[in-house]
Amino acid sequence: MKEKQNTIDRRNFLKTVGAAGLSSVLASTGAIAGPNQSNAEDKPKYPQVPKRKLGKTGVEVPSLSLGTNRLLDNQILLRVALQRGISYWDTAHNYAGGNSELTIGKFLSRSPDVRKKLFIASKASGARTVADVEERLQTSLKRMNTEYIDLYYGVHGLSSPSQLTNELKEWVRSAKKRGLIRFFGFSTHKNIDQNLVAAAKLGWIDAIMTSYNFRLMQDAKIQAAIETCHKAGIGLIAMKTVALDVRQRGRIEKGEEIETEEDKKLLSHFLEQGLTVEHAKIKFVLEDKRFSSACVGMNNVTNLKSNVEAALDKTKLTHADREALAEYARATCSSYCTACAHICNSALPDAPYVSNIMRYLMYHNSYGEQAEAKRLFAQIPAGVRNKLLDMDYTLAEARCPQHLPIRELITEAVGILT
Repeated sequence: MKEKQNTIDRRNFLKTVGAAGLSSVLASTGAIAGPNQSNAEDKPKYPQVPKRKLGKTGVEVPSLSLGTNRLLDNQILLRVALQRGISYWDTAHNYAGGNSELTIGKFLSRSPDVRKKLFIASKASGARTVADVEERLQTSLKRMNTEYIDLYYGVHGLSSPSQLTNELKEWVRSAKKRGLIRFFGFSTHKNIDQNLVAAAKLGWIDAIMTSYNFRLMQDAKIQAAIETCHKAGIGLIAMKTVALDVRQRGRIEKGEEIETEEDKKLLSHFLEQGLTVEHAKIKFVLEDKRFSSACVGMNNVTNLKSNVEAALDKTKLTHADREALAEYARATCSSYCTACAHICNSALPDAPYVSNIMRYLMYHNSYGEQAEAKRLFAQIPAGVRNKLLDMDYTLAEARCPQHLPIRELITEAVGILT
């Protein structure tokens, strides 16, 4: 698909922003309507990412949402996302050290009329009490220059249903009554099946962001839990859709040198279909219509446009395509942690951090988020960190469904994250 070249290069764009404000630039490029233009929603300049219903909330959201965990004052990225119909922006209190929300706030301060076109989600990162949730919400509202957040994840990284307390339920009721949030939910990438099943029974969870990808699709318990939430009318948002490894190796998605036969086989299969492996993985998730949107981290315009192509592509994955991904998942399971933390925690009650450490390794090795991985690892109590190399992981390795070499990976983590 060919697109018209934007006549404003990066340098001139920034100069124009400083002189005239973002609103006039957006109007000139079609992101919002100018005084003599028809509404951009009526006549979009570019093909738009299709929308889906968000559970029983009554709203529709783009099937591809913008993950902004590494967003650092990239106003052009936000503008291009909006042009392509990616009006669902996902952020969090701690993303990019708070700069993600500040960048969105800068965008909205210059173009306040754009707010009504957006569906903004944020998260109460690190909140331990309802008071913490309130404090983080207020901070997020100020940072983003908005009076409300469309979807607020009051628990960022739910690990147990016990975190969904009656006190939190009352806070949700209050926040909605005050007009501060429209919908409420939580994100989870640990003990997923247990958390989803519990949420479906509560009646006050509007949406859930959960890890979901071609690997987790092979888990019967997770599939059953997703179906339970879907039937309960809970909106489902998929994250970690590409399912990168905890181990450091050549990445198909980044065009790095491929080392394993499994990777070469998968790459060859999809190249024959005219697809990149990353596109195939995203399409695999998007073809599950129980999910309202796939949230993908997009840090530059090139990456964003590539993912939009995947969302717009109407070609269906074949049975052979799905089998290729399933076979790859089975063959490489020992390099991916499904975060069934209750299993390894039962084997290591004095150090219930194995699944966390696996996730930090993934951030470091596969996502390129070395600083964030080290920051999170440092939050593990010093008493636990200091004895990680002395612990016996035999039982945990025996119980691990993925057959992860836990001791080997913990040793690696201590070496690179300390």
